[in-house]
Amino acid sequence: MLENFDDLLTAEEACEVLKIGKNTLYELLGAGTLKGYRNGRVWRVPKQAIVEYIKTQAKLN
Repeated sequence: MLENFDDLLTAEEACEVLKIGKNTLYELLGAGTLKGYRNGRVWRVPKQAIVEYIKTQAKLN
């Protein structure tokens, strides 16, 4: 699933992987539910943060 992406995903790529809209992504990032950081005005989301978020939401941990 994530093999085609770099270690850091853009907001658009993260939306594509999670199949959510940008507003939802920004809400998750702002609340700290999904880990990421801002580089200027651009959000970057580590691939590992996406994996951890999915595991947490699916209660796989």
